Amino acid sequence: MNLKAICTALGAAVLGGGLFSAALLPSRAGAAQDEIKVPQLAGEALAGATLFTRYCASCHGAVAGGTDKGPPLIHRIYEPNHHADFSFVMAARQGVRAHHWKFGNMPPVEGIHDEDVIKIIAFVRAVQKENGIF
Repeated sequence: MNLKAICTALGAAVLGGGLFSAALLPSRAGAAQDEIKVPQLAGEALAGATLFTRYCASCHGAVAGGTDKGPPLIHRIYEPNHHADFSFVMAARQGVRAHHWKFGNMPPVEGIHDEDVIKIIAFVRAVQKENGIF
């Protein structure tokens, strides 16, 4: 193989790898808040919407679409097979080290109870489902 062929193959591999990585890694922004569809809510999901506004919206946005302070939860990264419901409970209890996004670490949520987080999860999952996340 000559030098030109090696350089061409190497360049194609680097470009292909970059495109592949860009497709898999989350973008910094989520969907615009006004693009997120919120379904008719009832029960725990409705209660969770109120609790989400109180405890989560300042960082994750009014309908979980993200802000400049925190990531969108209406994103494929947070679908149930990647982030199970219990991961949300643990995040609220203990905080989370930044690992998908560059917003910094999430601190524990002060004053929230596991029962509240379960309702918030019901809200987030309902909105995720409405928006085709799962």
